Amino acid sequence: MRTWGPLTAVCLGTFMLLLDVTIAVVALPDMARALHASLSDLQWVIDGYALALAALLLGVGAAADILGRRRVHVAGVTLFAVASLLCGLASGPGMLVAARAVQGLGAAAMFATTLPLLGSVYHGRQRSAALGVWGAVSGGAAAVGPVLGGLLTEGPGWRWIFFVNLPVSVASVWLTLKVVPESRGPRGMRIDWAGTAAFACFAGATTYGVVRAGSDGWTSTVTTGSFALAALALVAFVLVERRVAHPLLDLSLLRKPAFVGVMVGALAFNGAAFGVIPYLSIWMQTVLGMSPVRGGLTLLPMTGASVVVAILAGKLLHGVPARLTIGGGLLLIGSGVFCQAVLDAGASWTALVPGLVLVGIGTGFVSPAIAGAALAAVPPERAGMAGGAVNTVRQLGYALGVAVFGTVLTSRMQHTLSHEAAHTLAGGGAGALRGALSEHTLRAAFASGLDTASVAAGVTGMIAGALVLVLVRTPRPAAGEAAAPAETVTASRR
Repeated sequence: MRTWGPLTAVCLGTFMLLLDVTIAVVALPDMARALHASLSDLQWVIDGYALALAALLLGVGAAADILGRRRVHVAGVTLFAVASLLCGLASGPGMLVAARAVQGLGAAAMFATTLPLLGSVYHGRQRSAALGVWGAVSGGAAAVGPVLGGLLTEGPGWRWIFFVNLPVSVASVWLTLKVVPESRGPRGMRIDWAGTAAFACFAGATTYGVVRAGSDGWTSTVTTGSFALAALALVAFVLVERRVAHPLLDLSLLRKPAFVGVMVGALAFNGAAFGVIPYLSIWMQTVLGMSPVRGGLTLLPMTGASVVVAILAGKLLHGVPARLTIGGGLLLIGSGVFCQAVLDAGASWTALVPGLVLVGIGTGFVSPAIAGAALAAVPPERAGMAGGAVNTVRQLGYALGVAVFGTVLTSRMQHTLSHEAAHTLAGGGAGALRGALSEHTLRAAFASGLDTASVAAGVTGMIAGALVLVLVRTPRPAAGEAAAPAETVTASRR
C-alpha cells in the first residue's frame, strides 16, 4: 500500500477526469432527445467541461502550491462528484451545461495537482515508473471513454455516465486522505487571481462567440461583442502577466520559437484530432441509426492505433527530435481528418476507418512527446509553468475545436437546406429534422456539413504540423539530463 497507494489514488482521479472529456460524446443524441437540447446546447455540454478545465488549470495549480496540493486535490474530487450528481439529475440543457462547467472546475483542481503529488512521493526509478503508469492510465481513459459511454447509455441510460463517477470519487478521496502526504510549493508564492480571471474571460468569450456564430452569424451583435470582450480580456491578461511578481505565464517564453511552436502544436492537436468526433457520433446515431455501443465501437480504430503507436514510439523513437514526432504526427492527423471528408448521402461509417486510423497513428506520435518538448524548450526553473501551459492549451484547443467545427458544420448545413429546415436545425439539431425532410436530403446535408468540418480540421492540423517543423529546433537533452525536466515539473509549478 505504501508503494502503490498514492499512485492508485492519483490515477483514480486522473482516469475519471479524462474519461469525462470523451465519455459524453456517444450519449449526445440521447441527451438531446431527453432534454430537448439544440445542437449549440450539445456543443456546450462538451465545451463547458473542457473550457472550465483549460481556463482554470494554471490558476488552481498556483493556489494548490500555497494551500496544499492534497487539500486542493481532495476538494477537486469532491466538487467533481457533486457536479456529476447534478449532471445526472439535470432536467434541462441549461442545468446540464452549468453542472458540466462545475465538473471542469473540479477536474482542474485534480489535474493541476496530479504530477506535483506524485513528485512529492516518488523519487528516482520509482518516479519514472509512477509517471509511466500515470501516462498509460491517461491514454487508457481516452480509449475507454466512448465504449464505456455507449454501454452505459444503451444500458441504464445516459445519466449513468455521470452517476458512475460517485463511487469512484468516494474511493479516490478516501485513498488520497489515507496514503498521500500533504505537500506545498516554495514559500513566498502568490496566486495570480487577476491573470486567472482575465484568461478565463478570454477563453470563455472566444468560445461563446464561435458557438453563437453558428446560429446568429459572424456579424451579429452578440458574436462581435463576444470577440471584442475576448480581445479586451487578452490585452488585460498580457498587461497583468507583465506586472505581477508570480505570473501564470512568463511572457518572455513567447520569445522562444521552440516554445511557441510547441504551444501552437498543443493548441491544434486536440482540436484537429478530436474536435469533429462529437458530430460524427451524432451523425452515426441520429442519421445512420446506430446504437450508442456501436457508435462508441466505431472509434476503436482511432483509439487502438493511438495506444499501439504510443507504446511503440516510446520504445523505438528514443532520440528522435521532438519536432519530427510532433510535427510529423500533426501532419498525419491533418491527413487523416482530410480522409474523413468523403461522406455523402449513401455513406456508412466504414468510410471513416482509414482516416480514423491515420488520426490515431498521429495521436500516438504527438501525445507522448508534446509535454516533454515543452519542458525542453524552456529553462529548468520554468518547467512547471511550461507543463501547466501545454496542458491548458491542449484543453483549450479541444474546446475551440468543438466550437469552430460545429459552427462550420451548422453553417454548411444551413447553406444546403431550405430556410425553414435551417431554422429547425439551429433550434433542435439534426434529430428535429426527421419527418420534415426526406431521408436522402437529411443524409446529404449532414454529410456535406461533416465533410466541410473535416476539411477545416485537416487544414488546422497540416498548418500546425508545418509550423512545428519550422519552429521547434530545440535539441533533445542528453540521456543523463532527460529526467531533470520531469522531476522539476513534479516538484514545482514555477
